[in-house]
Formats: sequence, C-alpha cells, structure tokens
Amino acid sequence: MIVLALKVERWLRSADNFTVGMETRRWAINNLHVPINRLDVMDRLSLLLQRFSLSAGVFYAGQLCGIHHFDQDPARGHVHLVRRGPVRLTGMPESAQRIEQPTLVFMPRPDAHRLIADEHEGADVVCANILFGAGGRNPITDSLPGMVLVPLADLPGAEALLSLLDEEAFTPHCGRQAALDRLCEILLIRLLRYCMDQGITQGGALAGLSDVRLSKALMALHEHPEHDWTLDTMADLAGMSRARFAVHFKEVMGQTPADYLSDWRIALAQSRLREGRPIKALAQELGYANPSALSRAFSARTGLSPRDWLRRETLGASPTS
Repeated sequence: MIVLALKVERWLRSADNFTVGMETRRWAINNLHVPINRLDVMDRLSLLLQRFSLSAGVFYAGQLCGIHHFDQDPARGHVHLVRRGPVRLTGMPESAQRIEQPTLVFMPRPDAHRLIADEHEGADVVCANILFGAGGRNPITDSLPGMVLVPLADLPGAEALLSLLDEEAFTPHCGRQAALDRLCEILLIRLLRYCMDQGITQGGALAGLSDVRLSKALMALHEHPEHDWTLDTMADLAGMSRARFAVHFKEVMGQTPADYLSDWRIALAQSRLREGRPIKALAQELGYANPSALSRAFSARTGLSPRDWLRRETLGASPTS
C-alpha cells in the first residue's frame, strides 16, 4: 500500500495533474492515508533536514588578527566564512590552505585547526558551530569530505546573504545573534545544494539524493523508516530492475541498500535518544518488531547497547554510529 500511496502522491503533485481537482485529492488522503501537506512539493534535501534539522551558532564575527586555535569537535561542524583575506588554514589532515578571496569553509567533522591572519592588516571572518539534529555523526555530514572549501563567487545567491550578514554583524540591532544564526543556516543550505549539484560528496545520503533514480527510493525510505522495505520495493520506486538497482545503489552510495536502511534507522534512533526518547517508544516507528529487536540492531551497528551508548554520549565521549 505504501508504494501505491507514494506513486499516487507523486502523480497528484505533478503540475499536469492538478486539474484532477479536490475530489481526487480528498480520495487520496482518505483512502491512501497521504497527509495533506505531503501533497505539496517536498524536495529531496528538505526531507533530509526534517529528520536532522540544521542549527547554526555564530560565535565570532569581525576582524581576526594573528593566530586563532580551534579544538577538535566530534559533536559539531565548523564554518569559517572569510569575507576578506588573506587567511591561512592549518592543522587539518588536508594540506594547509591559503585563502585569498572571499571563501566559505565548512568542516563537517573538524579536527583541531588554526586560522592565521596578518597581525596588522587582519582578516574579516565569521565563525559558527553547526549542528545537525542533536549533534554527533549523521547522514548529512557523513556524506561530505573532511573539508569543503568553496569560493563565494561560485556559490549561487551568496552575495545577497553576505550583505545581510555584514549588516547584522557590524550593526548593533536587537536580535542580532538570532539573525546571524539564521542567515548562516541559509548559507549552509546553499552550500549543501552546491555540494549535491557539483558532486562534492563521498557517497552516502547526499550522493544518493543527487541521483535522479535513487533519490525517488531514498526520499520514500527517509520518510517511512517504519515500512518493511525490500529490494523489490525500492527498485520499483527507482524505476529499475532489482539487480541493476542493487549494483547502482552500491556504486553511488558506497554500501548496499540493506546496510544503508539499517544505518538510517540507527541514526534516527541515536538522534531521538539524544532528545530523551525512550528506546521502547522508538521500535515500531523505526521498523522493528519490538524494543529488543531494535536494541540488537543498535548493538550490531555501534558495538554498544542503546543505554551504554547514551551514557557515553552524556559523558561527552566521541560519538560513533
């Protein structure tokens, strides 16, 4: 039934078929249990960000002089927006970078690193912490390389955002911090779009969602982790044969459909455990017959029971997935 519902839902959303009128829309809602908001366009990235919501916290905006150290951070990504350079970025496993032009640097899993600017001339920089969901590893940042460095001239629509960022950063308006945080979040969404469009991924969810055929199956899987997904069902949604889907999925995503589904469910479980949800309340909504089945799958993927994993998270140890 879920496959039929998703197919009818996509058909109803297509521009050519809005002429079917409200009677057909009501029939789909009543008989296929398609929520009315899902009859509106839901894009591939928004659906992912619904599960792992983006939150930015700008902690520095202004002129940077000399050497500034940043610690390793297993829970949060780091953004450095260089408005005016030059700046040297050192300490990452990647080779040191000298940034001359306005550039956005995103480190999804930052190691300890340094920004170095001239002692006298300085550089104009905005720095922020980035959380997806409740923090730690997640399918979004796991899809990206250790450092994404994009000249702002290459990022569509960045200039208008940067003008607003400059105004908020250097003018003492009330609500300044909230405005800076929200603008940084929009900038990150633009960056994620850019990464998907340009293929700046290392497999995983963003690579799959960038694929025209795989994205259809992934969007359904992301929205309905509770469904009893089979290879046939996913292949049907992608419009591919079972064998071709399995091969193509692994080529693009870097893992089998079954492994990705398991990782997705466990990632959702981890996020919800961080939010305080009990394991017994999560089993059915994540596609497991009972809490014991979820606990076994969780231990198999992480090496820890849900309780032990959450205790370690609470104590501030490095998260795993």
